[in-house]
Amino acid sequence: MKRSEFVAARKRLKKTQKLMAELLGVSIKAIHSYEQGWRKVPAHVERQIFFLLSRLALDEKSIKPCWVVKKCPAERKLKCPAWEFQAGKLCWFINGTICECQAKKTWKDKMKVCRECKVLTELLDKAEIKIDSDET
Repeated sequence: MKRSEFVAARKRLKKTQKLMAELLGVSIKAIHSYEQGWRKVPAHVERQIFFLLSRLALDEKSIKPCWVVKKCPAERKLKCPAWEFQAGKLCWFINGTICECQAKKTWKDKMKVCRECKVLTELLDKAEIKIDSDET
């Protein structure tokens, strides 16, 4: 996550740096470092930010489950935790999903796929957050 994306997300969540630190369970110095670009936003923080933004933007009727968007065959759905837990609108949040026919081993690899996927991009569009598909 780029520093500009982090700042935009914090502002969209209407949090001060101090409140954002408390919400994310990190120090205020960490928030300063993310926003200045001195430190990379860790995967667990990025994941939590996307989750919080999704709660702002969630419109259950307009967001389709990932298996519908990706047109997953039955055999793939049965192996996928998003299907198992009926969390197709939060597939980007769940590790081990079977996107592009295989589970990704790291959050960084997973987000390379998710940042270009309609499920996450539409959700972030509704939250009025622009992400760069090249940066994780």
